[in-house]
Amino acid sequence: MLKIRKMEISVTNSLILLIFFFAIFNTSLFAQDDMIKYIETKQKELKAKEDFLAQEEKKLDSIKKDVEEKIEKYSKILAEIDSKLKRLEKIQNEKLDYIVKVYEGMPSEDAAAKLNIVDDDTATEIIRRMKPKKAAAIMAAMEPQKVVSITNNIRRLEKKIPAN
Repeated sequence: MLKIRKMEISVTNSLILLIFFFAIFNTSLFAQDDMIKYIETKQKELKAKEDFLAQEEKKLDSIKKDVEEKIEKYSKILAEIDSKLKRLEKIQNEKLDYIVKVYEGMPSEDAAAKLNIVDDDTATEIIRRMKPKKAAAIMAAMEPQKVVSITNNIRRLEKKIPAN
């Protein structure tokens, strides 16, 4: 009977050990299952973030393309405006050169009388473009206040233009 009892204890101990190992193994399996589920969840989250970032990158690429196209378009417009302004400035200079020649061709007294009634800025520009001898003769026949105004305007112009 003692042998049977020892055998029962041995079987019981074996069962306890088996249950213990099964519990540990089973807990380990549950932990592994939880870890696998966690990893799968994180992978899904990462995939969702990747998809979102890919869509945002496409949107940014589209916006970048639009901006680059607009920059190119406006650069062309600016170049065209610059070209037209240069042509306009050239035409205005040609017209002013013509007017200067006309005033230089007049007798000094007649030119002075007419420049006395022209606005100061225009008179300044005409006198400034004339040959110095002719400008001096005309200014000598002009009203003193007009001469002072023209002289001051010429000095201001020189201050605005930087020296090379």
